[in-house]
Order: sequence, then structure tokens, then C-alpha cells
Amino acid sequence: MKQRDDILFDLEKIEDLLEGSEQELRLFLEELHPSEIAKILDLLKDKKRKIVIGLLPIDVASEAISEMDPESHPEKLLASLHTDLVTNIVEELSYDDATDIVSQLSEEKREEILENIDEEDASEIRKLLTYSEDSAGGLMSTEFIKINFAQNKRDALEEVANQSEEIENFYAIYVINDDERLIGTVSLKNLIKAKPNVQIIELLDENLIYVFTDTDQEEVAQLLSQYNLPGIPVVDKEMKLLGVISFDDVIDVLEEEMTEDILKIANVSDEEELSGNWKDAVKSRVPWLMVNTVTAFIASSVIYFYQPTIQKITLLATFMPIIAGLGGNAGVQALAVTIRRISLNTLPDSKVLETIKKEVLVGIINGLVFGAVVSLVAVFNNHSPLLGVVVFLAMFGNLVIAGITGASIPIILEKLGFDPAVASSIILTAFTDTLGFLLILGLGSYFLL
Repeated sequence: MKQRDDILFDLEKIEDLLEGSEQELRLFLEELHPSEIAKILDLLKDKKRKIVIGLLPIDVASEAISEMDPESHPEKLLASLHTDLVTNIVEELSYDDATDIVSQLSEEKREEILENIDEEDASEIRKLLTYSEDSAGGLMSTEFIKINFAQNKRDALEEVANQSEEIENFYAIYVINDDERLIGTVSLKNLIKAKPNVQIIELLDENLIYVFTDTDQEEVAQLLSQYNLPGIPVVDKEMKLLGVISFDDVIDVLEEEMTEDILKIANVSDEEELSGNWKDAVKSRVPWLMVNTVTAFIASSVIYFYQPTIQKITLLATFMPIIAGLGGNAGVQALAVTIRRISLNTLPDSKVLETIKKEVLVGIINGLVFGAVVSLVAVFNNHSPLLGVVVFLAMFGNLVIAGITGASIPIILEKLGFDPAVASSIILTAFTDTLGFLLILGLGSYFLL
């Protein structure tokens, strides 16, 4: 696979060829992998995208479109193409990829495409469109290999060969009974090694990991990771096999979920596209900045209350941002670890107290170390042991508070039914700033005035 610099070189080459010979451009594109073409399509303008797609074989064009970044809006590229080309590309796509792209179109355009493609393909895509896009039903592919438990090896292999003609890749062979209910799996290795007349029921592995159509995509990803599965079957409440989710589908889910969590921790709405325009960015960020403004006023009100203290001991103001800043950073560290454990489902109720205790201990140790360092600086600069004591206690107290709040806030929010990634950092900052200022100014007033 090419590095990003190589992709950018290919982009420049294509930009040049678009101005010249169509035949040279076609020959150049033949040397590229569909995923490389997808990266280039992500970077090209709409009109140039159409030209490139029009020069590709249908199978390459469909794979390239399916590999495009969702934020580059492959559905818009698809909708801009000639009807016959759209029909051919959609029919070439796997059902789950076609559904992902078609679902982003307007209802009118979606119906236009579905009416033009093969009736069986349209039926499968319509079926998948009924499921939520962030559920197992929305992720699954309805193209998989299934055999009947009553077959012998010879018949089963013939069935696998026939079904695989319509399927690009498969990672498991699913075994059903006469009622189409999933009862287990058979590995291809065991099927090939078995004697010709052995019955499938004798090769059956009944240790099934499966999900339902309404299972959240994040839970699907966790199951695949936990059990190291290449794919996971999707069933209905009666255990009838409806589809399969493969590991490559889940890679996209993990990337999406990680991006969402990172944006939420930074108080950026997950609806804001990374490549979106400035208007969308402002719209998604302003509400959170307003909340931050309110919490900042709360912290500044502490400073306002202690104005007489600051006027008499101006040196305290020097240490206020240090204490608040270190407290905030320490709290974010505890916050990130706790949110990650919550998202991975590795923080059961029995471990909550242990987690908070650990962060309190870390806060105590950090408080002792950094409190000593900063207090020594205070004593050295001012020759006042009492100022050193004030700075030490304020730093120690704020780092302990940072550990407690960093671990407990996301846990409390999660128990209350809120997404801990969204509001935790705002609440944490309010605590560490306000209490940091309160500690140094309050202790300064008590000991130094």
C-alpha cells in the first residue's frame, strides 16, 4: 500500500492527465489499487471525480466508491453519474456497501436508483435500509455461506462452491436446520479434511457467538475483538440467520467510535465533519463554548471575591494558573482512562470504588511531588515559608480533587444515563479551576493576612 506522499503524487499526476490525454489517464489508473483511487477521489473536485469514475471498469469503480471516506460523500458522486453507470455500479457493490451509500441519498433519488437495478438486489437493499445504520442490522451483509445440518461432506462442498460464486469473501460456513435456524458453524479446514460421507452434524461446532439486528455496533465490535472472530452472525429472536458482520466492517466502526469519543472529549459535536466547512464547525462548537463561558465565570467569581487578598499578596496570582493548570491536566488523565474503561465495558460496579481509590492515590502522590516542587520555588523567590505552605497545600489539594473528579464524574454521568464523553471535561475544568483558585486564595487569606 502506498504512503500518503505517494497518494499526493498520484493526485498531482492525475490532475495533470485530466488536462491532457484521456488514454494516458486511463492507463495510469490501471496501475492503481481501488483503495488508492478512493483516496484520490476523496481529494478531487466533483467534476474531476466524475471523469475518473467514467474511465474505470465497473468492478474497480464500485470498489473505489465503497472505499471512499464517508465525509467525502460518495453518495453525491454516485448521484451525479449517468443512470446506466449508477445502475451498474450499485449492482456490483455488496449489499451492505450499497445500502451504506444509498441510505445517504434523498428518498427520491434512492427510489430512482432502486427502481433501475435488478429486482433481487433492490429487495435486499430495501431490507437492509429498514435497520438503524449504527446497529448490527445496519452493518450486516446478507451474502454468506450456509449449509444444512443433514447434508454430507460431498453435498456440502458442492453447496459451498455454488454459493461462493456470488460472494467475494467468506470467513465461516454457517449451519442451519430445516427451519432456517442457526445451530452452529463448520470450519472450511474441517470440512475439507473430513471423509467424503461424513455428516455435517458430526463436524458441527455449537459454540456460537451471535448478535441480534438491534445490537449496537459498538457492542458488535467488542464481541469480535474479545473472541478474535473473523465474522459474527446476525439472527432474529427465533435464531433465524439474517446476515453476517465481518471484521473489515467493524474496523470502520472502531474508527468511527474512536473519532466520536475524541471529538466528544474535546466538546466538539460528533455531527461535525472533520472536513466540513466553517459554518458547521461554528454551529457545533458554540453551544459548548457557551457552557465553558459559564463555568469560567464561576471560577472568576472566586478571584473577584478574593480581590482584597490578591491586592495585598500579589505573588499569589503567579501561582494560580499553575495550580489550576496542573489540576486540570491531572484530571484529564484520570478522565481519559476512566472513559476508556467505560467504553470497553471493563469497569463493572464491583470495580468502581477500586478505580476511584487508585486515582485518589495517584493524586496524593502527584500532589506531594508537585506540591513540594512548586512550594520550593515559592519559598526561593519570596523567602516566605508560609507562602510555601500555602502553595503546597493548594497544589496537593487540587491534584487530589482532580483524581477524584476525573474518575468519578464519568462514572456518575454514565449511571445517570448521560454520555460521559460529552460533559465530563467541562465539569472537570469547572472543579479544578474553581477549587484551585479557592484553595490558594482561601489558604492565602488564612495564613498570610
